[in-house]
Amino acid sequence: MRLSDLRLFVRTVKLGSFSNAAREADLLPGQVSAAIKRLERELGTRLFARSTRSLRLTGEGETYLPSAISALEALTQGQERLQAVGDELQGILQVAAPSDLGRNVLLPCFSQFRREHPRLTLRLLISDRLANVFRDPVDIAIRYGCAEDASYVERPLAAWNRRVLVASPLYLARHGRPSTLDDLSNHSCLLYMLNEQVYDKWLFGQQKIPVKGPLLSDDADIVRLWAIAGEGIAYKSWLDVRGDVLSGRLEVVLAQLPGELSPLNLVCPHPKQYSPAVRQLHEMLSRHLAPFGQDLAAALADSRTLPNSSD
Repeated sequence: MRLSDLRLFVRTVKLGSFSNAAREADLLPGQVSAAIKRLERELGTRLFARSTRSLRLTGEGETYLPSAISALEALTQGQERLQAVGDELQGILQVAAPSDLGRNVLLPCFSQFRREHPRLTLRLLISDRLANVFRDPVDIAIRYGCAEDASYVERPLAAWNRRVLVASPLYLARHGRPSTLDDLSNHSCLLYMLNEQVYDKWLFGQQKIPVKGPLLSDDADIVRLWAIAGEGIAYKSWLDVRGDVLSGRLEVVLAQLPGELSPLNLVCPHPKQYSPAVRQLHEMLSRHLAPFGQDLAAALADSRTLPNSSD
């Protein structure tokens, strides 16, 4: 069995057609089709049901796919471990990350990673603009939400992360604590740009709550600082406000209502770019963020015991 055929099988499934897989691998569609036929002969079964207009996995193909993915990942990891023996990471690694998260949460990890690999040059691009890893000069992006483009390689960093409503003790003392989502209409809500649009419809489960307020910024870190200063209520990723909640600068409100899930992922444009440096950075960031999930569960449990209004 050729490993190249196995890789083309997995990429064809992910990209949805022979043509897309061929384009990615710089091959002709007929070459990809021939590779799949070789693999099917080797396995003695059909992996795809083909027609002139569609391509889908057979039942046997669906059964085989997880094993094929696991085998390729295991081989890749083994090869990288061999290459890493006695070798230092080197070259240039360009990483894009959201402003608030990159500046306040991940920066210590990036600095430590660079100290551990002194021959590696790390270029950190901090912005709330969504980086395009195909077009922009970056190797990987740290990104909230899931990639819509199936050609991305996406690895989870904090799949459990969600947004929470937060406000400072000073704000709650002055304006009271909202007891329902409808109460948000009577509060100053701190607005920011999300995917280049004003995020003024906050999602809780299946319910979208329109909100308004006199303050808006295209920098999510500004919104966090406004919340700490007592300017209003913010709806922020737990990863961004965890330190402020644990320190008492902010409090979670309406903790009994599940905020919108906001998973954090590491994204790169192609499997070949999931290099040893990227893999090791992913592992470091995952370890760093793991305790944040435990703190989220504890903070929500503690907040539910608070009174519904402030004196």
